Amino acid sequence: MTRPNKLRALLMSNGPLVAPGAFDGLSARLVEMAGFQAVYASGGAIARAAAMPDLGLLSLNEVVDSVGKMVDAVDIPVIADADTGFGGSPNIERTTRLFERAGVAGFHIEDQQFPKRCGHLDDKCLISPTEMCRKIRIVRHTLGDPDFLVIARTDAIAVEGFDAALNRANMYAEAGADMVFVEAPETVAQIEAIAHAIPGPKLINMFSGGKTPVVGLERLGVLGYALVIIPSDLQRAAIRAMQRTLAAIGQAGDSAPCARDLATFAEREAIVDTARFLALDRL
Repeated sequence: MTRPNKLRALLMSNGPLVAPGAFDGLSARLVEMAGFQAVYASGGAIARAAAMPDLGLLSLNEVVDSVGKMVDAVDIPVIADADTGFGGSPNIERTTRLFERAGVAGFHIEDQQFPKRCGHLDDKCLISPTEMCRKIRIVRHTLGDPDFLVIARTDAIAVEGFDAALNRANMYAEAGADMVFVEAPETVAQIEAIAHAIPGPKLINMFSGGKTPVVGLERLGVLGYALVIIPSDLQRAAIRAMQRTLAAIGQAGDSAPCARDLATFAEREAIVDTARFLALDRL
């Protein structure tokens, strides 16, 4: 079973599929080890891992390289953030080929102008619905695996209003997207309206502190959301943990005050499978 096959089978099962956001091979593996069945390669988290804001500053090759390391680190499907496709029509064709070659099970592209910005930031600019539909058709034409999941995201709520976002989402589904993603709804009523107005599978972005209120998984399942991504919470947790450890080192000269919060040496080596690599010398 290919990874796109596996992802589609998971999406057919009961309840929404939860995909926590990762930004490198280690965080992706921790998602898998925690028992999740899919991982989301967050474009924003990948940018922040390079100490860059989510403003479309990384190149296509930089992002694909990061995503490829996540794919190599896990057996579960990786769903990638392909931003705007990194440009116009020729760019989206190349982007599709590189992401598929990297081994992801699917990706989402969005209708912001390139370079984009985080979906929960203000002052976004959109391409026309016609151009976005063309991009979706190019993706479908370029893909080698028909099971690769194509997700179309619209950022129109903050730019053109809620009704325009619904219209765009339905147009994108008609253009060939397998799933739609209406970014940054601002109320529970909007989350419910999206579910009722758009047929077919839907993705929703859930994290604390953004524009979208957090809704429980059971309720999202009842509403018909098939995929729930939690893009940045792992990275935010890692930032806070590193800050606490650095503060302890700064005060005590070592990490002894927070030793109980650290993975042990053995745990760290087990996560990266050191023993298996060393055993290769004994074959």
